[in-house]
Amino acid sequence: VQLQASGGGMVQAGGSLRLSCAASERTFNNWRMGWFRQAPGKEREFVAAISRGGAATSYSDSVKGRFAISRDNAKNTLYLQMNSLKPEDTAVYCCAANTKLTWAPEDYHCWGQGTQVTVSS
Repeated sequence: VQLQASGGGMVQAGGSLRLSCAASERTFNNWRMGWFRQAPGKEREFVAAISRGGAATSYSDSVKGRFAISRDNAKNTLYLQMNSLKPEDTAVYCCAANTKLTWAPEDYHCWGQGTQVTVSS
């Protein structure tokens, strides 16, 4: 599995960014997908997940109402629209694939390099 995350950068608090994750596999639409993040010195944190068809989503309480996960199966691409960014959103974000039909964070595995998001106050 090859997943390439992109779209990170530096932004001021209150700003927006859109992350993308390109998958190399044609079986992309067979996987649940998710976004995770990890800040320096902290554990990996679940951010959002989406079902195979895109109809169902799940968010952590810390991003609910500000972030939106979506996917385009025709393009093998996952997205994360991040609005109203806060300094505490600063982290490396990675996209993760889940071949099981679960929402359990431990069933998601990040592949490839993540993308750095830095939010200044």
